[in-house]
Amino acid sequence: MNLNQWLKRNTFHHSQFRDIPELIEAKEKLGLTVSLCIPTLNEEKTIGKEIVIFRSELMQRYPLLDEIAVIDSGSSDKTLEVASSFGADTYLASEILPGLPNKRGKGENLWKAIHQLKGDIIVYIDADIKNIHPRFVYGLVAPLIHRPEIKYVKAFYDRPLAFSQGIRPSGGGRVTEILIRPLFSLFFPELTAIVQPLSGEYAVRREVLEQIPFPIGYGVETSHLIDVYTLYDLHAFAQTDLDQRVHRNQPTRSLGKMAFGILQTFLKRAQKLGIIDGLPEVSTILRQFQAHEEEFEMIEHTIVEEERPPMNTIEAYLEKRKVLGAGGRRTSAKQGGASRGTSSKGAAKKGTAKNGDA
Repeated sequence: MNLNQWLKRNTFHHSQFRDIPELIEAKEKLGLTVSLCIPTLNEEKTIGKEIVIFRSELMQRYPLLDEIAVIDSGSSDKTLEVASSFGADTYLASEILPGLPNKRGKGENLWKAIHQLKGDIIVYIDADIKNIHPRFVYGLVAPLIHRPEIKYVKAFYDRPLAFSQGIRPSGGGRVTEILIRPLFSLFFPELTAIVQPLSGEYAVRREVLEQIPFPIGYGVETSHLIDVYTLYDLHAFAQTDLDQRVHRNQPTRSLGKMAFGILQTFLKRAQKLGIIDGLPEVSTILRQFQAHEEEFEMIEHTIVEEERPPMNTIEAYLEKRKVLGAGGRRTSAKQGGASRGTSSKGAAKKGTAKNGDA
């Protein structure tokens, strides 16, 4: 495939889709529903602003979204209370599909959102974005509405990082440029056309999400790209320039943990696809060092990138979809996990105001 042609045809700018009423008309003509999932863990400082903006602009003013849901890993702060007070449906991931062993991680939240949310399209947006704007949703949803052959839309953006001295410009994410882009260049050259493969903002058709496995942790975005590419090839992807995303900067040690989990996911898929043969059993222990004056302490982190199977292999999910199919798409999706939020029809209150591409 000619990557330059793909980039020209399948790379968009959010400003192309700013006519939201026209987008809603096209969505309704196709009979599509759209759900927004915000995965959280201790995000009380930013979650309120995100929900206020998305509810006021994309549910009340322009009805592009059919539901907004927070799927939480068990926050110890007031993330759930804040999200609920501003009108989001809120769920604890541990209470969704309670018949399965409990696991924790961002990928776990994203996977369980497939079961809990009702939309034909699911948009995932990270909870730590400080410059949140409706474009983070409509810029990703629009290509799926206008182009039926597109199945997965990734965000990309400039990523200024917040420091005590202010904002400094930054290029692509560090893990992307140091790990993912070299690996894709070696083994999946066509996927190098994705500008920011680890961005936490993307919109996907349900029919795609329900047939791919989900790593529960750091490897989920990498696995998505490889698995969807394997199923459909590069033509199924698109990407939208959202201009800028402002969020917290992560320390290098945390990025090391992320890279370790991503590498496990990558090697597992490369071996399964026959790209790499004869790998030994890999260690799940990452070793890092902490300096104490003139001494160094070795710190060991056990990181096991477990995976959930495709959702369409889960009996409870298949039964739920059967019920929804019989009762209509807009039947409540709150089975299998108690909603802790207020109805999306409630009035939004005024408010003030993590895992982006590393």
